[in-house]
Amino acid sequence: MEHKSLFSFLLPFLLLVPLTLPAQSPVLNITGGRIQGVASGAQGITVYKGIPYAAPPVGELRWKRPQPVKPWKGVRRADTFGNISWQGGQQPGSFYWREFYQNEHTTMSEDCLYLNVWAPSAALGKPGSQLPVVMWVHGGAYMNGYGNEITMNGDAWARRGVILVTINYRLGLLGFLCHPALSAENGEGISGNYGTFDQVAALQWVHDNIAQFGGNPDNITVMGQSAGAASVKNLVISPLSRGLVRHAIIQSGGGIGKFIDDGRTPAAADEAGKALMDKAGYTTLSQMRAARPADILKLMAWGNAQPHTDGVVLTESFDEAVLSGTAADVDYLIGSTLDDIMPMSKQIDAFCYARDSISTHPTYQYLFARKLPGSKDGAFHSSELWYMFGTLRRSWRPFTAEDEALSNRMLDCWTNFAKYGNPNGNPAESIKETWHAFTRQNPYVEVLNVR
Repeated sequence: MEHKSLFSFLLPFLLLVPLTLPAQSPVLNITGGRIQGVASGAQGITVYKGIPYAAPPVGELRWKRPQPVKPWKGVRRADTFGNISWQGGQQPGSFYWREFYQNEHTTMSEDCLYLNVWAPSAALGKPGSQLPVVMWVHGGAYMNGYGNEITMNGDAWARRGVILVTINYRLGLLGFLCHPALSAENGEGISGNYGTFDQVAALQWVHDNIAQFGGNPDNITVMGQSAGAASVKNLVISPLSRGLVRHAIIQSGGGIGKFIDDGRTPAAADEAGKALMDKAGYTTLSQMRAARPADILKLMAWGNAQPHTDGVVLTESFDEAVLSGTAADVDYLIGSTLDDIMPMSKQIDAFCYARDSISTHPTYQYLFARKLPGSKDGAFHSSELWYMFGTLRRSWRPFTAEDEALSNRMLDCWTNFAKYGNPNGNPAESIKETWHAFTRQNPYVEVLNVR
């Protein structure tokens, strides 16, 4: 009787247990197999971490273009961010280390070709949802960075009905080394740009798979900052990504004019790569591929590699493509910060003027002018990231309610642009156009600051 009474007492509570368990996200079928995400920190948002978009570029695949994903069995639980590319990182105690990286906990590996997806839970498994999609390319001078840095999160984007994808790609010498032996190996007589090929492969993956997450493969915005912005500039001119981009956002990546670009010819890039490997004692491909990634990383003290015009993934410079009209004819949002790493306003103006001369698609320009509280560093390079990802609360800085308002304003503008190609909202509706497109008649620049 005693046991029966206890059971009778507990029964109502036991019946409630299933109702308190977290809902499981649906299993999605994507390239490579089945996958399941996990609840994000925001209500109604699911995140898929560490999705492979290509085969691990290890062993014989080092310094080769990304290969198809290796299929897996069963349901892959996407609850952990993938490895990041080998990189030197920021020096402890340096400005950027204190600002962004002092609490990082990451694993470096050549097996680094992973991406992450934040999406509204209600849209998962429903291709008819047709939500706009943004693919973010991180910065770091092609030597550092990854898609889940402390500033980067997709909750605020997904809450506004936009799916956010962030990617990792190969960096430094593992991502961009040119060498005559590598050029001879692939049959086309060129080498390098592996990190750029990775970005194209990630963009193609998004196009092919994003409908499973509720996204519209015909409404993809490519967005990046610093070297990520330079990467966006490469994606909008590459013949390999033709037709995959609907809108583009270029943050602190210059405009028309030089910006961390490698102007060398393929032959000169091969020669520089060979000299570097010879100096390190690697004279054959087998020796180069047998070298430990950490040892390859050390060679960056002697020289590095960046994207260059190779005739395949990049057939002309960004400036040439813009001025000739062969760059993607899409809507652009472009700008920089007030205290950026270099003056960019003239370069950005030149880009905006050129676009206005040859296209009917609008170009919107901004200047992020908020001098961040807590120090005298001003509106420094990368300072806008806290705002346009909605991650102010992850920072040590004493942000105010005015900063939160600026962040929400920027998120509204950036997500509106991803939806409609217009930061003000849907032009088909009765909206107030406060952020005007940049034209010769009205060279308008939206200044982003606290009110």
